[in-house]
Amino acid sequence: MVTLSIVEIYALFYWCNNMKDKNKERGVAKKRGVMSRLRAYFLAGVLVTAPLGLTGLLSWWFINFVDEKITPLIPDRYNPETYLPFGIPGLGLLVLLIAVTLIGALTAGLIGRWLLQTGERVLNRMPVVRSIYSAIKQIFETVLAQQSNAFREAVLVEYPRRGIWAVGFITGTTKGEVQNLTEEETVNIFLPTTPNPTSGFLLFVPKSDVVPLGMSVEEAVKMVISGGIVTPPDRRSKKEQNISRVSSRTFEDLEVLREKYPSPILVNNKGKKIQR
Repeated sequence: MVTLSIVEIYALFYWCNNMKDKNKERGVAKKRGVMSRLRAYFLAGVLVTAPLGLTGLLSWWFINFVDEKITPLIPDRYNPETYLPFGIPGLGLLVLLIAVTLIGALTAGLIGRWLLQTGERVLNRMPVVRSIYSAIKQIFETVLAQQSNAFREAVLVEYPRRGIWAVGFITGTTKGEVQNLTEEETVNIFLPTTPNPTSGFLLFVPKSDVVPLGMSVEEAVKMVISGGIVTPPDRRSKKEQNISRVSSRTFEDLEVLREKYPSPILVNNKGKKIQR
């Protein structure tokens, strides 16, 4: 018969409780590990399905919107949905693309150009419509022209003050009165807002103060829309990445002079101070 002392009994009891606590901790850690993996799988599924779902939803909404506006304009005898028991998604969009292409082919001919010029003369006689039509036409001609460099280059500019940088897009070289009044050669910069890049500001920035970016326009637009969450990689070489090209400290002395004197202070190319 085996007999145990009181000390051995307490030691055995302590060991059993310790093993029980360790088993509980292992069970909790195992549950936490399973929950962490499930959470990671769920987030991975969201990252995969959310862009696809939103893209499909927006595409479906756009196709339905065009179909609702264009399909009723098709005569019944030429509308396939008249003879089919089901609708054809994208029929209105297809008809719109064909109509726009035919209009473009028509305006390339002599009769088409004459009709276009006649219509423009009529619109130019309307006070309000004339301004709207000319502005929209100039924007489309600038953006859609094959030889245009508008919105073809992303740049970095200091805005709204020295030391704060913003992503902008070159829309052209400054001409006319603005350039004649400016000592330096300036360029037109469109500075979009976040998250709506269709609105923004037009800046006339000296060409020497513009820092070209290696990222494409599409990548820069994604960065602006996402508020900096989507950041394109730096594809430059390691040597170029280690070289800083801009610094706000360069203009520190000039800012001190501007605060000291009430009148604006300019600096010419030779570094001499010009007060106006």
